[in-house]
Amino acid sequence: MDKIWNLTLNSGGKWSGVIGAGKQIRFTALEDGANLSMLLYHARNIAERYNMPDTLKAQHTNHLTKGNVLMSDNGRVLASIIEDDLGWHDTISGYTTRAQTNAKYGVTRYQNIRNDWLRCGEENFTMELVRSGLQKRDLVPNVNLFSKVTCDKSGQMHFHEDHCQKGASVTLRTDMDILLILSNTPHPLDPKTDYPSVPVRMEVLPGAPVTDNDICVTHCPENLRAFENTWEYQLLALPN
Repeated sequence: MDKIWNLTLNSGGKWSGVIGAGKQIRFTALEDGANLSMLLYHARNIAERYNMPDTLKAQHTNHLTKGNVLMSDNGRVLASIIEDDLGWHDTISGYTTRAQTNAKYGVTRYQNIRNDWLRCGEENFTMELVRSGLQKRDLVPNVNLFSKVTCDKSGQMHFHEDHCQKGASVTLRTDMDILLILSNTPHPLDPKTDYPSVPVRMEVLPGAPVTDNDICVTHCPENLRAFENTWEYQLLALPN
């Protein structure tokens, strides 16, 4: 399949942009131990954005994999996971902050070491939100692609260090026009004391029509209702 566009996000890298409905976005870990933090917003109405509680509650899960969808707070499907090598992407752990990054990896400042300073997810997300006329208060729960976190019976969260191997990929389908914001920063529960540095390749590919037997549509009745809400919106939406 011919690529429309591609980009490699290096350690600490960030990116944001609008990607139209009906495309595929493939992310590939170029080394072991990748973590790519992700936010999604409806590009045509930024007030509508990824809703973590509804996404997990409706699909009876605490993580995402092939067949799952990322629902908005209006009950629509922003994106679907159509391929996945890993079977688990974290949804509950959040992103790194400046205080966490300084405490774990040491204090670094751009003024002293320029682009070698260590980024955090909160700052990367905030800077990219500002580019689209948003601000820090528009931060919402994120998805951590390539990472696995489980909870034991006592409620303790456990990060699985060997979950992501080099070459692992996950592919999203955009079911609405989305503003996608990415931060290639460490997972907040990663126990490594050296700042992880794993590049991730992003490729945008042509999409394909969604059929009635699509794995994401048929995953559960709640998914079908979310797709029906999405299709209704697209039929009635004003032209661009």
